[in-house]
Amino acid sequence: MNLFAERIASLRSLMRSHDWDAVILTGSDPHGSEYPAERYKQIRWLTGFTGEAADLVVTLDHAGLWTDTRYFIQANTQLAGTGVDLHKTRVPEQVLIPQWLAEHFQDASEPVLAVDGLCMGEAFAAEITEAFESTGATPYIVSSPDLINVLWTDRPPIPQTPVFTVDSGRPRTDKLEMLRSFCRSERCDGILLSALDQIAWTLDVRASDIEYNPLVISYLLVTDDSALWFVLKERIEDPDTERSFEELSEDGVSLERYDALQDFLSESGGMSIFVDKATLNHQLFQTMEQAGVTPVFGTTPVALAKAVKNPFEIEGMKSAHIRDGVAMVRFLHWLEKSVQAERRVSEWDAAVKLGEFRSEVSGYQGDSFETISAYGSGAALPHYVTPRGDAPLLEAHGLYLCDSGGQYLDGTTDITRTVPLGDLTPLEREDYTLVLKGHIDLAMALFPEGTPGCRIDALAREPLWRFKRNFGHGTGHGVGSFLGVHEGPQDVRQNLNPQPLVSGMVISDEPGIYREGQHGVRHENLLLCVPKGENEFGRWLGFEPLTLCPFDTAGLDLSLLDRAEKEWLDEYHALVYETLSPLLDDDLARWLQQKCRKIVNFAN
Repeated sequence: MNLFAERIASLRSLMRSHDWDAVILTGSDPHGSEYPAERYKQIRWLTGFTGEAADLVVTLDHAGLWTDTRYFIQANTQLAGTGVDLHKTRVPEQVLIPQWLAEHFQDASEPVLAVDGLCMGEAFAAEITEAFESTGATPYIVSSPDLINVLWTDRPPIPQTPVFTVDSGRPRTDKLEMLRSFCRSERCDGILLSALDQIAWTLDVRASDIEYNPLVISYLLVTDDSALWFVLKERIEDPDTERSFEELSEDGVSLERYDALQDFLSESGGMSIFVDKATLNHQLFQTMEQAGVTPVFGTTPVALAKAVKNPFEIEGMKSAHIRDGVAMVRFLHWLEKSVQAERRVSEWDAAVKLGEFRSEVSGYQGDSFETISAYGSGAALPHYVTPRGDAPLLEAHGLYLCDSGGQYLDGTTDITRTVPLGDLTPLEREDYTLVLKGHIDLAMALFPEGTPGCRIDALAREPLWRFKRNFGHGTGHGVGSFLGVHEGPQDVRQNLNPQPLVSGMVISDEPGIYREGQHGVRHENLLLCVPKGENEFGRWLGFEPLTLCPFDTAGLDLSLLDRAEKEWLDEYHALVYETLSPLLDDDLARWLQQKCRKIVNFAN
């Protein structure tokens, strides 16, 4: 029997011993994180699926994994032989977990649904209960924190890494006062922050508790006269951590044990605490409910405040992208020369080499996510996992896709370049050009103040739609300032997110085309939302590029680009060359000049 099938069978034995009808596990952690620490990768341990976004339902006669369009091909491969079926999300015919459970157990009067309440958001638990309302059945949701421990005997512990403080251009005391003022306006006694990026931004703290994310696993409870940071696990013998903790204490932040929050809430009956349902876990909600703590539900002010970068953060992001651009140019030059010289280079070799170039950049703190290094058919998986062993070799033809990013003390980067390694088929060239056309059209966008990202998403898709092509993932996401590479509340996608784009926000611009078994194309820059003037019709916004790295024009069918698109590309390449060439040696500067040569005079 397949190893993962054995683990599912063991889970079912556990279910029978507790009279559970189903177990629901999410791919998150106690803080609603998109990228959890190793300890919370329960679905990977149970099923072998390594994608970043998935939830799992196991009943006595069915096991299903729910994930979105980015991972369909990967899931079909990794779930083979496990007995776990793929359930697709973000497709028109989707049946999400709450609805599926309600349909599956509609004839049961009181199905017992076990969840790891620490790793399930209260919003998700509420959706499950609501889905049963029309069935006549009443689900009994059992919160069993860390239920998988009995099976996962060598499960990693809760991480605790050295903590350090950063300068964000705004004092943490000011941020704490913002939260207190917010509580007064909401007429509540305090606010509980569960989201790790929000806590890191509020306290100006960073760590490495989660790979690729400079975050501290903790909770923050702010009242009118206190700021309780539930962070301590084991003592860290680290001078920087000790200095950081002293600095926080001087600003009125009290350091508490991480596992003491439930006890504190249990003794806080009568308090009203503002919480975000999306990141508050079900276990803490139950603790509040049982203790008589009144939850005030809503969206915290931190998400929006964090997303709108102040001038200090904007300058930091610009500086980080210049240095990252130098690393990318060095990498692309090395890649081209290696392929031309017929050196043996695998996808993994290329990813490692890019990491080496970034590691030489000042302020580098690690990658912002695992590098996607994919040649040919591998690039057809939007979130391809590059194999360390027996990785495919790069060849002097076709397309190579590299999606990567760096964490720096002054900013976070995220860039994708698809590189022609030699001769292209007509279809590869056409796809390459249409995706860049969509990228440019969004980058050129001009829109009135108050416009949400969902209103301009079609700008990046229309060139593809015209040829009856599309992509399943979002076009753009927010990016933090030495924080998460994915952040909200803004995005650019087809989902109807009402959050307007605001000057100072950073978004990605990354349309793509993916052809299973053939090739994939994605072009990505980070863009800064900036003012574009005011007239009798209102205030106008647009974008300026943060990412500085050439697009390889050798892959273009210039007849598919209009004059405005060519002019944008020429202006962008002029900016790249003017900014980066003084930082390069003569050979690299000459190579970059060739890559940034004008195209507007070639074909109109």
